[in-house]
Amino acid sequence: MSKAIHEQLAGKVVEMKPSGIRKFFDIVSEMSDAISLGVGEPDFDTPWHIRDEGIYSLEQGRTFYTSNSGLKELRVEICNYLQRTQGITYDPLNEVLITVGGSEAIDLMFRAMINDGEEVLIPQPSYVSYEPCAILANAVPVIIDLKAENEFRLTPEELEAAITPKSKILVLPFPNNPTGAIMRKEDLEAIAEVIIRHDLYVLSDEIYSELTYTDGHVSIASLPGMQERTILVNGFSKAYAMTGWRMGYACGPQPIIQQMTKIHQYAIMCAPTTSQYACVEALRNGDEDVRMMRESYNERRRYVLHRLKNMGIPCFEPLGAFYAFPCVEEFGMSSEEFAETLLREEKVAIVPGTAFGACGEGFLRLSYAYSLENLTEALNRLEKFVARLREQKQ
Repeated sequence: MSKAIHEQLAGKVVEMKPSGIRKFFDIVSEMSDAISLGVGEPDFDTPWHIRDEGIYSLEQGRTFYTSNSGLKELRVEICNYLQRTQGITYDPLNEVLITVGGSEAIDLMFRAMINDGEEVLIPQPSYVSYEPCAILANAVPVIIDLKAENEFRLTPEELEAAITPKSKILVLPFPNNPTGAIMRKEDLEAIAEVIIRHDLYVLSDEIYSELTYTDGHVSIASLPGMQERTILVNGFSKAYAMTGWRMGYACGPQPIIQQMTKIHQYAIMCAPTTSQYACVEALRNGDEDVRMMRESYNERRRYVLHRLKNMGIPCFEPLGAFYAFPCVEEFGMSSEEFAETLLREEKVAIVPGTAFGACGEGFLRLSYAYSLENLTEALNRLEKFVARLREQKQ
């Protein structure tokens, strides 16, 4: 690239680092006999009755634009779902927007609400898109380092310490990618007091809400005084194994959703029509599919934790999503060095914790959204690798 062209590019984009997740995925795709535990994608096929509805919509010629906000019947079903699972009531006509995956909803909220220089509070380790989306919206990202001793939950003390007069939005990334941490109702109540006192807004990313392994997910929007200051983001990728359908949604106060819809109107027009019809079917008749997949992930979760414990690798118990976040500090290598060496020597791809924020140093993200056969082989190779590292230290 010539210097002249390079100088014409947006500096904030040029300075943005590529995703650390995709880096390892791309390397694995070029290796034979490699096993990847790096991508957060269900290994299940989309349930047949959901696929059938997508196929039927095509056979019926439903290939036109929907309204910018999305199919009315899908917005109604989303409201029904949130009412029965969280006890939250939304107006399907004015408080729900169908987006191209949950990631678009995150981007839209930041762009609709942020004025230059206002701050977005981002607990990390967390999903890789929050910080870049904040930067693209001309916000100032303020990172809150979550701690293993707190089970990677956000405490009111940590939140209070990060708030300044310019703070505007708090990202609440629970159940958490990459740690598997959750926030219980009492945890949310404690930070809600801080949020209300400082008049903050919340982006609650609940994409893994169906994948919790204790008493079920609690949305901060269900707490008193929080619905009017929360944009609830969710989607269909993780719970219904619909990653490629690219379907998400945002629910929140009408004035915010209205501005998000305006941006969506100009940038996207509407989410894929076929996918929207399939998602109506998922919400109406997919509860049993979700239960089955959750039980399978829970079995894999227990297996991974058992294997890591037997290897002597510390890992707090993840209670949500489908990731484990083991600590590898004892080996005296950076997270990236450990992951690269494991990939080179044993052909197993695990994402370094630093892909999710600097405070992820010393950790790795291991996805158990893979078959037990692949998990077994990958963990066998990991076990050989750590045994060899320990021998070398002696």
